[in-house]
Amino acid sequence: MNLKAPRGTRDILPPASEVWNKVESKIKEIYRQRNFWEIRTPLFEETDLFVRGVGGTTDIVEKEMYTFNDKGGRSITLRPEGTAPVVRSYIEHKLHGEPQPFKFYYFGPMFRYERPQAGRYRQHYQTGVEVIGGDTPLIDAEVISLGIDILKEFSIKGWVLHLNSIGCRECRPGYIEELKSYFKKETVCKECSQRIDRNPLRVLDCKSEECADLKERSPSIIDYLCPDCSLHFSQVQELLTSREISFTIDPTLVRGLDYYSRTAFEIKTRELGAQDTIIGGGRYDGLAEILGGPNAPGMGFGMGLDRFLLMLEKNSFANYKNTPLDIFLVTIGDENVQKESWKILNMVRKAGFSADMDLLVRSPKNQMKFANRIGTRFTVIIGEDELAKGVVQLKDMEKGTQNEVNIEELISNIEANYRGG
Repeated sequence: MNLKAPRGTRDILPPASEVWNKVESKIKEIYRQRNFWEIRTPLFEETDLFVRGVGGTTDIVEKEMYTFNDKGGRSITLRPEGTAPVVRSYIEHKLHGEPQPFKFYYFGPMFRYERPQAGRYRQHYQTGVEVIGGDTPLIDAEVISLGIDILKEFSIKGWVLHLNSIGCRECRPGYIEELKSYFKKETVCKECSQRIDRNPLRVLDCKSEECADLKERSPSIIDYLCPDCSLHFSQVQELLTSREISFTIDPTLVRGLDYYSRTAFEIKTRELGAQDTIIGGGRYDGLAEILGGPNAPGMGFGMGLDRFLLMLEKNSFANYKNTPLDIFLVTIGDENVQKESWKILNMVRKAGFSADMDLLVRSPKNQMKFANRIGTRFTVIIGEDELAKGVVQLKDMEKGTQNEVNIEELISNIEANYRGG
């Protein structure tokens, strides 16, 4: 049997996994600088969380979720998105009683059954933020600008911020009726013909070419916003403008999830083909109540890390390539040499250097070849003669120089060589 990773999944192997670690660490630094705290939710939840939270008429719930019954007969779904689990946790642990708002960030795999393509996998990796417990335009601007700050930090260029407001429970019903009336007079794709009565906003999220022109000519929700939503949207725009963040108003932008309200946004690029959204999110003021919790308005975004790494390859990927090993110990001799080298190896590691030694008892020549292949900065050569004198041979692999160094002075010599270039 030729076993392979399931379709739509992949192994992230070294050295790529090290690049992922560096990128994730940098993003975490950006989050913490802005007072966001990490939350880790389960990989699977009760199916009802996503049916109620995401929406029963969304593509995620109708087509894409990995759902199964566990041994207790409970319907369980692998996590398809990050917001509903975070809000569920907020409610379950009664975080509304703590100082507000709560600023969360998360990293982890999401699962959606869809056609695999570049930057999109059935198990894909996502990071995101959620700010729960406030509905001011400042929160919207904080979340949106955070996404843009991440792109700038990684020198990502060629992106465009698309912005919209999809109203609230007061003004959206009138717009939905207008949409229904409009689309019923037009010819839409087969799938959207079934959506018109159930949820016409989903037609605006259709990716079919057949519906593209209809969406552009459809009524704009901005014309139907109530005074409160209109004021909120204007203030968000003013705050973004005050930070010199440019944006495009996109009346067809509704996102693919039913919990959104008011502000919706996507940051897009032309460098990823059809899958052009790098970061997307918005406000979800009624989600906590839908899930049985208190009134706890929220705002957040999700960013696909698979796509983001593709962007880094096209832009600043070279800045995040792997750091070579600092030191590799080459041993020449019997078990006693290996045992003493093991002690020296741990001494070097305690000094803060990345270090390794040969674990396969290969010849000195093959050990040197290995050290060269992995890009080691220095090699420390240890043989029986060296140990008898209390010294080692320190070789600078970049300069090609080699010096005899007392074992007690090895660390200071390595540090001096690093400072010297």
